Amino acid sequence: MWLQGRTDALRATEEFVRENPELAVATALAVFVVAASTYAFLRLRRPAGVTFRRLIEGREEIAVLMHPNPDPDAMAAAVGVASLADQLGVDATVQYPGQIRHQENRAFRTVLDLELDRIDHVSDLAAESVVLVDHNEPRGFAGADGVLPLAVVDHHPGDGAGEEFTDVRTDYGATASIVAEYFADIDAEPVPPDMHASERGGEYVLSTDAATGLLYGILADTKHLTVGASEADFAAAGYVYPGVDQDRLDRIANPAVDAEVLEVKARAIAGRQVQGSFAVADVGSVNNVDAVPQAADELIQLEGVTAVVVIGERDGTLHLSGRSRDDRVHMGKAIESALEEVPNGDGGGHARMGGGTVTPKVDPTGEAEEPSLDRDELCGALFRAMTGDV
Repeated sequence: MWLQGRTDALRATEEFVRENPELAVATALAVFVVAASTYAFLRLRRPAGVTFRRLIEGREEIAVLMHPNPDPDAMAAAVGVASLADQLGVDATVQYPGQIRHQENRAFRTVLDLELDRIDHVSDLAAESVVLVDHNEPRGFAGADGVLPLAVVDHHPGDGAGEEFTDVRTDYGATASIVAEYFADIDAEPVPPDMHASERGGEYVLSTDAATGLLYGILADTKHLTVGASEADFAAAGYVYPGVDQDRLDRIANPAVDAEVLEVKARAIAGRQVQGSFAVADVGSVNNVDAVPQAADELIQLEGVTAVVVIGERDGTLHLSGRSRDDRVHMGKAIESALEEVPNGDGGGHARMGGGTVTPKVDPTGEAEEPSLDRDELCGALFRAMTGDV
């Protein structure tokens, strides 16, 4: 009886299609549109962490690429992605161009015993599938402009995108917060420092190393959740906290200070130029360019100073680092504006933090020339940019 009824229904359907072909096509199209819309809706509702996990699982290997001279936020995000990949059976290599010089960054790497691979050329990438963290456009190595990343995870503004996955949240204070949220999305359980991962019952875990790194990455990029932090950053910090190793966190936060850094800070304070509540300091030649942003961090703490830019020079390249706690001064835009007309000048950044460089010109023989730039004029341009007089 059931089979006979189904046969009659199929015959009736065939007859309907023969007699009403246009209506049948329209009906099929409507069914397709509804199905596609439902699929898209479900994908939009799917947590980003679930989507990201599905993207990388099943791949043999990935390269997790940080920006040049990576900071704790970049390293934390990269280590988090590598930890997730490891649990999925995917071989992940964390890579970066440039150097790791800042004592805080070196302490982060040493205390957490991180394996980080330095690269100079696109051929050094460990895998074709590249995941960018804490930046959205590859840079800092030969052939970078030819890299099409598989995925991008970042909190900086920019036009870069991943071939299959892009998650850029400019309202977040740290990329580490985004990666921490990925673990929360897949119900990963943080592992306390006195417990082994096998003692947790969930399918996925957030290791103590990853939790400690992610928390420090969040704290570093938001100045201990006081500058640029969103509700999501607080939530991410709270989520990873049970897995944090307090002793190692303290060792990362309080490394020994390089003697040159102290000297550069002193030169910045003593030689600063001040106009109103804005300050610019040219500290001259430095061996460690990371001393320049640290000097900016020191100057912004001075009473009555609301925005600062520090300039230092190494191997013919000028390095600029700025800080602002003045709502009138978008530091990234100010430095970008000041360097806009400077040959080989490039700058940008966030409202509270910005940076830039002026690289030497190269003559036809391939030799680098000294920058044909008046440093006093540059200081004047920076003051004008901070005051909005541009």
